[in-house]
Amino acid sequence: MRILFVHQNMPGQFKHLAPQLAARGHEVSFITRKAEGSAKGVRRLVYEPAREVAPSTHHYLIQMESAVLNGQAVARLALKLEADQERPDVIVAHPGWGETLYLKDVWPRVPLLHYCEFYYRAHGLDVNFDPGDPFTFDETCRLRTRNAHQLLSLEACDRGISPTEWQRRTHPEPYRGKIETIFDGIDTDRLKPDPTARFALPDGRVLTAEDEIVTYVSRNLEPYRGFHSFIRALPALLAKRPAAQIVIAGGDDVSYGRRAPAGRNWREHMLAEVPLDPQRVHFTGTLPYDRYLDLLRISSLHLYLTVPFVLSWSMVEAMSTGCLILGSSTPPVEEFLEDGSNGVTVDMLDPAAIAARAAEMLAAGSKLDPLRRAARETVLERCALARCLPRQLALVTGMAG
Repeated sequence: MRILFVHQNMPGQFKHLAPQLAARGHEVSFITRKAEGSAKGVRRLVYEPAREVAPSTHHYLIQMESAVLNGQAVARLALKLEADQERPDVIVAHPGWGETLYLKDVWPRVPLLHYCEFYYRAHGLDVNFDPGDPFTFDETCRLRTRNAHQLLSLEACDRGISPTEWQRRTHPEPYRGKIETIFDGIDTDRLKPDPTARFALPDGRVLTAEDEIVTYVSRNLEPYRGFHSFIRALPALLAKRPAAQIVIAGGDDVSYGRRAPAGRNWREHMLAEVPLDPQRVHFTGTLPYDRYLDLLRISSLHLYLTVPFVLSWSMVEAMSTGCLILGSSTPPVEEFLEDGSNGVTVDMLDPAAIAARAAEMLAAGSKLDPLRRAARETVLERCALARCLPRQLALVTGMAG
């Protein structure tokens, strides 16, 4: 079969699925905007929009115009494939940036599977969750308009896939029936506990599982992932646990939400508000993947905090490596983390509660090892690649057939 993937950042959520289909003898191509990135056995096709969004565009419509430009560029590439007699048997795509807007106009009869990651709303999800960061009415109108290309994509696709049930339910009810919940898949053979793991700090000190280590990981350090609450909790936690070392991994850009005020990044902004002892609180920046896994493996307590938004792979990866997890009591977390069963949950907007629960969990030590084992069992049962990938393959090949 001929299978076409589309994602702005190859391979994105298809890093397992695309090469596995290629390994099974299918002809797999991948349309992407990235000049770099690869997947074994997969041909990369790069598109480039004809121009950038016009400076005069109404700010409600910036996202829509960008989506149209991306969709137009991908449609032109698709027309070339059709002219070269390379019509796909099925298309698998992330529609979030508009690339698939016109693919059904190029290939009306080719089945289209969309990765339905998130549908934006001004109330009840990530926006207006934190009372300290309310949206203005103007921002609310802009957010509603942002969904325009999402609605067009939902109408166009034949089937959809969401990694979590909560993310599936963020989409409008009339479209949920064609969206199936299948997690992306975690390589649990690689992501497993290792009591011999070691982690070197930026200052050269080496930490092991024998030390008391509190870990926090995010692609970028920002309020969407509870970074502000975590930092505000640290003075009390450090006072309660004098032997604890805090290791924080993540970049200084912004993945989601607003930028910090006064031209600072969120790390600088929060450290100006909450001075911390650099001998006990360590910022590593973004880590290579193997070092990141070693950090999880030496963790005494791992914190994962998020507003109601897309669940990070890092939380499930932490569960797979056997971390003891203190997570936010928000729906995406609670779909996988049950308080007292395979972890502990806490109000992410309450730094005092975060510090208190974290200190209690560190004091309990090995008594909470059953939570670690239960967290990994949850991943083995619900998120393991060995379980998720066959379902993804069956969905794609079934649509093509």
